[in-house]
Amino acid sequence: MSIVSVLLTALVVGVVGIVVGFLLVTAGEKFKVEVDEKEVAVRAQLPGNNCGGCGYPGCDGLAAAIAKGEAPVNACPVGGAAVAAKISAVMGVEAAETKKRVAFVRCAGDCDTALDKCNYVGIKDCRAAAVVPGRGAKHCVKGCKGFGSCVTACQFDAIHVVKGIAVVDPKKCVGCGKCAATCPNGLIVMIPEDAKYVVQCNSQDKGKAVKEACAAGCIGCTACTKQCEFGAIAMNGNVAVIDQEKCQACGKCAEKCPSKIIRMR
Repeated sequence: MSIVSVLLTALVVGVVGIVVGFLLVTAGEKFKVEVDEKEVAVRAQLPGNNCGGCGYPGCDGLAAAIAKGEAPVNACPVGGAAVAAKISAVMGVEAAETKKRVAFVRCAGDCDTALDKCNYVGIKDCRAAAVVPGRGAKHCVKGCKGFGSCVTACQFDAIHVVKGIAVVDPKKCVGCGKCAATCPNGLIVMIPEDAKYVVQCNSQDKGKAVKEACAAGCIGCTACTKQCEFGAIAMNGNVAVIDQEKCQACGKCAEKCPSKIIRMR
């Protein structure tokens, strides 16, 4: 190969490289996506669990919503007040004071107290059992089925099935609410981390029917509501419910509860 051919080849390659480079730069400028610096800064403060507890598709979705003003700076249940403070600094707004919330299972019907009405044979999943006739083995259809759909939903190892019912470890719970969203009976609710007294029952049956199904059920006697001086406990149908914002943790409702279903956490 002559020197002329080598030089010509090098020239052609060089020209092609210059043209391709020019086209790439032009395309990059034309099709580039504008990056919201605030969104990037907010995303950097989020914990990255992508649990969906905020109601958005992961931390990226929440960061975009906060940057656009569509979500509050304290929308991340996992990060809590510390992350809210950092995001509020990025957004230049003041974060509202927030209390950490944790999951609580409104059922005390474990293997020792809850009665079974049948031998359930089927998929060991609470949601699957909830749609078949009989809704599982337990006599109380509103109680915890104990198959652990909530355990599977939790990314933080904060909930486990113990003696037939789901039990939350408040030290591990980050308050994402995934377990609550999974429970077909609506047994799991989010309560303030510092809540002192809770009603560990969800049954809407009346007294006699409750006791026939579970020794640890609320019989709807209303004795607790008559004791509270702060209006913090009321009846929701046939089961007592505590308003944690009003509760002063005096314990009088628990003292008078004949079923001892109002308990100190």
